[in-house]
Amino acid sequence: METQEKEITRGGQFLVKETKSENIFTPEDFSEEQLMMRDSVKEFVDRELWANKERFEKKDYAFTEECMRKAGEMGFLGVAVPEEYGGLGMSFVSTMLVCDYISGATGSFSTAFGAHTGIGTMPITLYGTEEQKKKYVPKLATGEWFGAYCLTEPGAGSDANSGKTKAVLSEDGTHYKISGQKMWISNAGFCNLFIVFARIENDKYITGFIVENDPENGISLGEEEHKLGIRASSTRQVFFSETKVPVENMLSERGNGFKIAMNALNVGRIKLAAACLDAQRRTISNAVNYANERVQFETPIANFGAIRAKLAEMAASCYAGESASYRAAKDIQNRIEARVAEGESHQEAELKGVEEYAIECSILKVAVSEDIQNCSDEGIQIYGGMGFSEDTPMESAWRDARIARIYEGTNEINRMLAVGMLVKKAMKGHVDFLDPATKVGEELMGIPSFDTPDYSELFAEEKEMIGKLKKVFLMVAGSAAQKYGPDLEEHQQLLMAAADILIEIYMAESTILRTEKLAKNKGAENVKEQIAMAQLYLYKAVDIINTKGKEGIASFAEGDEQRMMLMGLKRFTKYANLPNVIALRETIAAKIVAENNYPF
Repeated sequence: METQEKEITRGGQFLVKETKSENIFTPEDFSEEQLMMRDSVKEFVDRELWANKERFEKKDYAFTEECMRKAGEMGFLGVAVPEEYGGLGMSFVSTMLVCDYISGATGSFSTAFGAHTGIGTMPITLYGTEEQKKKYVPKLATGEWFGAYCLTEPGAGSDANSGKTKAVLSEDGTHYKISGQKMWISNAGFCNLFIVFARIENDKYITGFIVENDPENGISLGEEEHKLGIRASSTRQVFFSETKVPVENMLSERGNGFKIAMNALNVGRIKLAAACLDAQRRTISNAVNYANERVQFETPIANFGAIRAKLAEMAASCYAGESASYRAAKDIQNRIEARVAEGESHQEAELKGVEEYAIECSILKVAVSEDIQNCSDEGIQIYGGMGFSEDTPMESAWRDARIARIYEGTNEINRMLAVGMLVKKAMKGHVDFLDPATKVGEELMGIPSFDTPDYSELFAEEKEMIGKLKKVFLMVAGSAAQKYGPDLEEHQQLLMAAADILIEIYMAESTILRTEKLAKNKGAENVKEQIAMAQLYLYKAVDIINTKGKEGIASFAEGDEQRMMLMGLKRFTKYANLPNVIALRETIAAKIVAENNYPF
């Protein structure tokens, strides 16, 4: 029954279906094999990357390349690649796990790793012909070759399909000649192969090509870009001047480039969320180490409530990010496995599986990239003046975190995408949220129940609150969709407010479900800190949803309609028993300070 339950949950349906805690995957569910993989990645990172952190900060690009080669030798670059092409063929959750733990020491290596394994290799694995995969993927999987991805141009950023790079078919029809300029190309300085997007004639959509990096073939590079963070990640402009590319190196079919780019970004988004998790764990552990050692007014600053509040908030956000990221990863994996069982190829199953959860991928990208920024910012604050110094790891963590809100689609684009995709799914009948939205409208017209609910069970009130928060989204987004129809996408600030409501619901629900499952397995008394983190995260989420709900409602409703919706908002964001937030923070902080690291 359980697998059947999992298979029928579609992307975005978390909003209109109740998910049971036993049906979600959590970090406590990792297998022995996954834990061994995690430990070997952590050992590699501590030995090769963390111990040499200053080399990355000094823009030692050659060292980044050297570490990538070592990662290839260890098999880490091939985790997502099927075994027949020289990879480890690991499950989607396992690839998330490797991405998570390999990315925490430095953004420079994390970017090189992500660009190579994701957008550098994956488009060939998922869209390539059998010949293309046999020729290129084994070299990329082992780190013999490195890949890069050329989409962005000076005039084409978020509007990816507006690129000007041209591909012209030769007179004899054997090759294309590519000309144009690409910028912000990660790994450009040491890659052997580019995935290049160019337009053929006046096609509506761009086309993808596999282009070997040969300077003799009209390919030249700009100087290394000097960046705020990810300093040893090679980032250059790439210029193509009538670069000859054999016709058999077209990726997928003509005009399919935009689709390839968008699907590569979906996977990139959930992997980016994973790539921000261990960075948070390390930042929290460093911050508490310092707070336990730093004595002021004759006591370690870890004893001060102001510092403890920061540590608790940092931990709750990290725990929420883990909970939501691995929940979505397993949903994707279940969908991939179900499609393979129905006879689809690995390529088709993975593409469709990830695409199904594109909403969750966008939610995670936004939430976790913003949490790592806040976490590293508070890390600097806990270190005080020392945090601002290059001699401590905090300022580089803060600088490296900043790019995460920009790449794989800016957070603004991803917020609008999340709500836009949900509305599209509703129109297609994949996620019925307009009927439930109508029911919420009817509920607002009715008389509220004054019964005293039974909240004796763990998380009874919290789960009811999640249900009410979903009603806030349905009320705001449903009314807005009915009012504006297809023009809804013109109302960007309204979409952004709705997206923040959607994001907080998914993150808070994932955290509560993970903790409920943990409490059932280990006993609530043994996981009181995790319970406190789930309750603290929800409390903060309710606050955000209340604020964003008011903002949204005021933008399109007036008079009686507005009054009715604001009354609904108040009803849906009201606790029966307001949590003691200061006590929750203290419970969490006590554990972190005692363990002297992020212990969850």
